[in-house]
Amino acid sequence: MTIEDIETICDQFPAVTKDIKWEEYLCFNVGGKMFLITSPDAVPPNAAFKVTPEEFEELASRDGFKPAPHLARYKWVHINDVSRFTKTEWEFYAQQSYNLVVAKLSLKLKNALGL
Repeated sequence: MTIEDIETICDQFPAVTKDIKWEEYLCFNVGGKMFLITSPDAVPPNAAFKVTPEEFEELASRDGFKPAPHLARYKWVHINDVSRFTKTEWEFYAQQSYNLVVAKLSLKLKNALGL
């Protein structure tokens, strides 16, 4: 898997926007809130995403994963190489992260985004 593959997956979700934050991170957002952060220029490319509280400890303890710096309290995990996940796993975790963020958006914003 590559950053481009992840981008293709995320581009399929409704109302997704992308931007560059902190000069080096390609971030995927919905309603102005990040749901996936990638570092495409890192070698190897890495990423961080939101997971459920139940998955957080299990994923964060796997080889190549850790609690995401500055975002761990919100149940974000960091993967040190995006190729550690298969396409199916990325589809699942990107969609889940997106859904977790959408669930926290206000009803007014969801309606404005057509969600």
